[in-house]
Amino acid sequence: MSPPDRILEAPLGRGVLRFGLPLALGMGLQTTFNLVDAYLISRLPLDVAEPSLGAIGICDQIAAVGSIISYGISTATAALVSQHDGRGDRAHARLVAWQSMLMVLGWSILFGLAGIFSARFILTDLVGAKGQVAELGTRYLRIMLGGSFSIFFLLQCTAIQRALGSSKTPVVLLVMSNVLNLVLAVLLVYGPGHAPPVFSWGPPVARALGLPRMELEGAAWATILARSVTLVPLVAIVVWRFHLFRRDARARPDRALIGAIWRIAWPSSTQLVIRIVGMLVTQTLVARAFTTPTDQSATTALGIVFRLETMALFVGLGWGSAAQTFMGQNLGAGRKSRAVGSGWIAASYNVIAMAILFLAYHFYGAPLVRFFDDSPVVVGHALDYLLIVAPSYAALGIGIVLGSAMTGAGATRSTMQIDALVVFAFQLPAAVLAVTLGTPVPTHLWYVLSATNVVGAVLYIVLYRRGTYLIKGSLPPPPAEA
Repeated sequence: MSPPDRILEAPLGRGVLRFGLPLALGMGLQTTFNLVDAYLISRLPLDVAEPSLGAIGICDQIAAVGSIISYGISTATAALVSQHDGRGDRAHARLVAWQSMLMVLGWSILFGLAGIFSARFILTDLVGAKGQVAELGTRYLRIMLGGSFSIFFLLQCTAIQRALGSSKTPVVLLVMSNVLNLVLAVLLVYGPGHAPPVFSWGPPVARALGLPRMELEGAAWATILARSVTLVPLVAIVVWRFHLFRRDARARPDRALIGAIWRIAWPSSTQLVIRIVGMLVTQTLVARAFTTPTDQSATTALGIVFRLETMALFVGLGWGSAAQTFMGQNLGAGRKSRAVGSGWIAASYNVIAMAILFLAYHFYGAPLVRFFDDSPVVVGHALDYLLIVAPSYAALGIGIVLGSAMTGAGATRSTMQIDALVVFAFQLPAAVLAVTLGTPVPTHLWYVLSATNVVGAVLYIVLYRRGTYLIKGSLPPPPAEA
């Protein structure tokens, strides 16, 4: 049975599991390699490691803004491609795929240039980073934003493949990309200098290749290079396996079609940017209320736990991607009941995954944090965070998966409105109160984040059950000609 047939015909529980499990595992493995990057940085001299960990905790959230806008384009593309493919209209699916690539190219140029010239302003004037965190972070951020095209096109190519029913191949390539990232990071972070025993092979190789010791900047360059290399086979597979981007589909920019994609994309992009704004505000409040130029332990702890928390986020996005594809393909084929059921099933699988993750952090949180930084103050802040926030990961996952299913129906405005309501009407006001009333301590903020996840899950469950997104989110008809 071919992938599209499995999505439309196989028993729903087994079909979602077979399609979604590789996505969830692949996204989770990708996070573990990101954690290895943080480990590499943590083994630098202490005066470099601590501010570097704080810097990547902030910079990764800033860089995610660009990726999230690109992800919105990818989400819209996947929704359109999956529904056209579900109808059996591969010609229009190819046309949408090409026009969306032109959109990603334009965004890559715009965001990359803006980031290169504005990195210091963003980090110091907007976020309020201080001392070495600001200095190291500015150089790191310039590289990550300047090379952001690599992650934008990775997201786009994998989303298109997933929409056409392929979940394993893009995940395998993403994992291979992260293995390459690890190898390059060891070579560029440590160079010919000292490295931990487990990476003792790195310095001789770096010395032979004439590579310098770049520390935090080396981690950034390794990421950009690894992503760029992985793009080559990804694009080749899209062209040769799915017959996309060939000469007959490479039309000039079609303003009408680009506009149709953007009308679906911008609410999804805005929704995810809203989530990042919530996280950046948390970073900013911690930096301003609980750190000084000489004591940045709270920012360092937050940088570590946010890295750990990406496991919950990415696994949820994996199951959400499965729900989005099943929703789009089955709606395109006129199978509404099956489309809606796939969202509930994917959310249930993700709840199980989040329960396992919570138990792992509950029993092994301390050694995990010490893996990156064994400072008692940093470990204390991080464990407080995990104790309070990790139990709410199941709620976070429910919101992610059901929201992704709704985007598969094209209801990106509904999901944007839910997240905007949660962040601006609940999270941000509560967070400000947490650091201004009484004697503020970081745990007050952690309770706000945990409650935010629960509030979001409740709203998504209510709206998904009502089903109004199936009408509001109906996708535009296919273009008049391919």
